[in-house]
Amino acid sequence: MDVFSCALAVLLCTIVVSGKPMVRKERVIHDPETMRQAHEDNKSFQFDHEAFLGKDEAKTFDQLTPEESKDRLSKIVDRIDLDADGLITTTELKAWIKRAQKRYVYENVAKVWADYDLNKDNRISWDEYKQATYGYYLANPEEFQDASDQFNFKKMLPRDERRFKTVDLNNDNVADKEEFTAFLHPEEFDHMKDIVVLETLEDIDKNGDGHVDEDEYIADMFAHEEGGPEPDWVKTEREQFSDFRDLNKDGKMDLDEIRHWIMPQDYDHALAEARHLVHESDQDKDQMLTREEILENWNMFVGSQATNYGEDLTRNHDEL
Repeated sequence: MDVFSCALAVLLCTIVVSGKPMVRKERVIHDPETMRQAHEDNKSFQFDHEAFLGKDEAKTFDQLTPEESKDRLSKIVDRIDLDADGLITTTELKAWIKRAQKRYVYENVAKVWADYDLNKDNRISWDEYKQATYGYYLANPEEFQDASDQFNFKKMLPRDERRFKTVDLNNDNVADKEEFTAFLHPEEFDHMKDIVVLETLEDIDKNGDGHVDEDEYIADMFAHEEGGPEPDWVKTEREQFSDFRDLNKDGKMDLDEIRHWIMPQDYDHALAEARHLVHESDQDKDQMLTREEILENWNMFVGSQATNYGEDLTRNHDEL
């Protein structure tokens, strides 16, 4: 995983109710330095795309031609412009980005809700979640001969139970939609931040000493090839570890240092993204965006590398 992918990873949960369960790959890292490097390395179009629209709406825009994208974007501008003065401020853009993020979270929960709510009582008990996610494994452990699969399932089941108990604020062993949203997307809820930090430590701490040393930190981002040189960005990350991650200079990160890394208190992700979009599109440098300025830089807002910013959609399949 490269540094940009690591930074953008979000907490994911994949389930198979009637088939074999899937293990979740989890990480949430809101690291301003990594985000800054990603923008400077010209890798930010897909990130801007998803931050501005939300992941599901971004996928819809990926299927449009440039002309269609611009037409839809123009209509979105009207919704962002809360005071209808024809100018988009950083504050308005920040509010829109937060709305897109929140919409994605709740729509994601709505999509999977029925898969977990097995008795259709509009609540999800721990037993229902365990059956939906791990039922096949628990009933057929002999089919999971691979040691890594067995380890993953044995690790994830108690970890999910711990997280479920944390979201279950009234201790009734049942989650309503808000509690289950916190279970699937703990990074969005203040009372779940300790769990996010602890799970990050557990994922990266391969030697089980309760800390993350420099090699473990790098290994979470980069898989070394035997005898191969490290890319320059890895060397930069080693410097980041020494200068900014290991705050007490003992050669490793503890829980407080991991918290400072993935959840810096003085960093507002939506505000940083809004400022970035304004900076890149504000042609007259008045710190506000007109509709024309946004449409002029439409690919930064809705473009996707997956479709060459829409160009590939206008070509014949033989040309691709």
